[in-house]
Amino acid sequence: MRTLAYEGLPPGGYAVAIIHDENGNGKLDTFAGIPREGFGFSRNPRIAFGPPRFSAARFTVDHDGEEQRIRMRYMF
Repeated sequence: MRTLAYEGLPPGGYAVAIIHDENGNGKLDTFAGIPREGFGFSRNPRIAFGPPRFSAARFTVDHDGEEQRIRMRYMF
């Protein structure tokens, strides 16, 4: 498990998207639109076709110590 910390964020609504860039090329590789590398979103929304809406991944920061656990998903 890896941990990232962001300090000093002003209160508000945020969403996080992460990818596991396995080959280090700086982008999410796909095949026929299906991710070939790991990905995840805050609040772990259900994934259908394409990324979730902002509202599905949105969380509110209103104090220090907000935590999100993001599950990585691998399609291949």
